[in-house]
Amino acid sequence: MNVRRRAAVLAATAVIGTAAPAVATSPSPSPSVAIPEGLYGGGDPTYDGVWRQSLALLALNKQGVIPAEKAEDWLVGQQCASGAFPAFRADTGKACDAKVMVDTNSTAAAVQALATTSSSHEDGVRKALAWLKSVQNKDGGWGYTAGGASDANSTSAVIGAIQAASMAGTGSLKTFEKDGKSPFDALLKLALPCSRDGAFAYQPDKKGKLTANADATAAAVLSGFGGQPQVFLLGSDQATASCEKPGDFKQAVHNGASYLARTMAKDKYLKSVLPGAEDQPDYGNTADAVVALSAAEFNDEAAVSVHWLESNALKWAAQSGPAAYAQLIFAARAGGVDPREFGGKNLVALLNATGPKPEHVPTVKEEPLLEANTDDNDNGALTVAWTVGGGLLLGALIGSALMFRGRKRGQ
Repeated sequence: MNVRRRAAVLAATAVIGTAAPAVATSPSPSPSVAIPEGLYGGGDPTYDGVWRQSLALLALNKQGVIPAEKAEDWLVGQQCASGAFPAFRADTGKACDAKVMVDTNSTAAAVQALATTSSSHEDGVRKALAWLKSVQNKDGGWGYTAGGASDANSTSAVIGAIQAASMAGTGSLKTFEKDGKSPFDALLKLALPCSRDGAFAYQPDKKGKLTANADATAAAVLSGFGGQPQVFLLGSDQATASCEKPGDFKQAVHNGASYLARTMAKDKYLKSVLPGAEDQPDYGNTADAVVALSAAEFNDEAAVSVHWLESNALKWAAQSGPAAYAQLIFAARAGGVDPREFGGKNLVALLNATGPKPEHVPTVKEEPLLEANTDDNDNGALTVAWTVGGGLLLGALIGSALMFRGRKRGQ
């Protein structure tokens, strides 16, 4: 029987969650940090400027919005001569030096945004990919900073960047192997056995123990579908909350999606793991999980949770700013909800209002329709129409950047 349903659609993410997941409100700008012209959001950009700008551009691009030229120019101007991006640098007139902390997550997010929005950024994208290749770990993965131990979120974020660049005609996952190890090999090492839920860990603790992490799991699931779309032609019959021995990455990805479905079955959302807030919803990671569930064909579960977000997450997004609005846009599209009619609000308009006036906002008829293609001879297998510039991977980026922001603020 043919299956024809709306495809999971989002922008690239990075990624997702970890030991310290999404944070609520961005801090007010510090006296020494002015909000640059062209930047989305009014909060201090020190720890998330490139990240939130990248998510905003990606989310708006998926809605057919043409942003102000200065919004793209701001992001382009953040790149260092090495090709890497920092979280934020205030003085772009000075060359990057050792004091400018570059990282894989900001770089990966920027690559996805620039590769998706315009072909004019090809040189910058190539330079960024070259830097990411130069700091790849021997196990095939990446840590947050160059030389750091590989983690699921950062590795998934980079996979998203490579995939987005590849679909734009720049770069290829085939070239990203280190000592015979691919990024997927690094992620497979972080997959837990079924006796421990079949989830993915963020990274091993000091004793080498792996602990299930919902946000890292969503990141890995997204990297699987975004990184090797030809492998994952999952039909609805495979979207069951079962777990089998993760002998290969494909099975580990399915196990991870099953873990998310089971974890969210009762409350319809993920809970915070921040000390003192364990019983509180984690809105950002829930949005990321919706995207992962939809990608894995857990469509009913994704729909239930996205409707929960409609009823509960708008206040959080208003407090948190552009990255949060972008996350909700990705989740809405993945869950089959129009982002312009999300809980009675227009997420696209709300996101636009946080930055410079866009050059063009499409009408409903102008917005691209993103549907699932079904071959009459596919026996029900759903093939996602990969026409959104590496769309499935942005979810995978989100959590790790927010995790880092939360850690820095708590220090």
